[in-house]
This record gives sequence, structure tokens and C-alpha cells, in this order.
Amino acid sequence: MARVLLADDDLASRLTLKTILATAGYAVDCAASASEAVSLLEQGEYQLVLADLQGGPDDVGPRLLSYARQKDYHPATGRISSRMSEVVSGGEGEPDSVVSIADENISDLLERVANLISRRADRRMLLAMRKAS
Repeated sequence: MARVLLADDDLASRLTLKTILATAGYAVDCAASASEAVSLLEQGEYQLVLADLQGGPDDVGPRLLSYARQKDYHPATGRISSRMSEVVSGGEGEPDSVVSIADENISDLLERVANLISRRADRRMLLAMRKAS
């Protein structure tokens, strides 16, 4: 079962996404702030970190995702936003891409989450093969 860390400062969005992901079989840990998310990142490994922490003058979501990508296990990361209706995914050394979820149904959203996790696994396998050769 893939572990997902969901960091979202909006309670309704956090609970909705957690329910959707958990129903699909993902183990989901939630954080309401960047400090909570960092604490969870220090306690365990995640296959995917999703963040929507926008508020006030500091938009900490991108910094949290950057921090997550620096972990030894290199989780896939995605920036979610109910305000902008998008998921932005990026990985180690690759530019961010935008995936709109505004008009998509739940199965499309879950497919995008699965694709993020799959791409992360593919990157890890390629890195392992390069190190082995």
C-alpha cells in the first residue's frame, strides 16, 4: 500500500482528499501545516507528498515539496490547490508540470495520483540501475 502525505491548510479539502485517497487504498497521513508535514516526513517514508499550503504572504507549499524531494527516499511530489484547481507535479531535477483537475471526476484524480507514484518508482529503478552499472 502506497503511503501518501497530504499537507493542506484547508480542513474541508484535507478531509475530502484523505477520504478519496484512503477509499482507493492509499495509506494517508495528513498535516495542517508545514511544520506538521516536516515532522511526519522525519518519522517515515512516503511514496507521494501532496501539498496545498497557501496562505498569508508565504506560500510554503513549494518549499515543503522541495524539502520532501531532498529526502533519501525521493518521494514523488505534487502541488494541489483547490483555489487554482490544479495539481503540479515535479521530481528531482525535472521541471514542474501542471495537471488540471477542475472538471475531472474522482477516478481521473486517482489515476493522476497513481501516475505520480508510478513515475517516482520508475525514476528510483533507473537510478538504482545506473548505480549498479
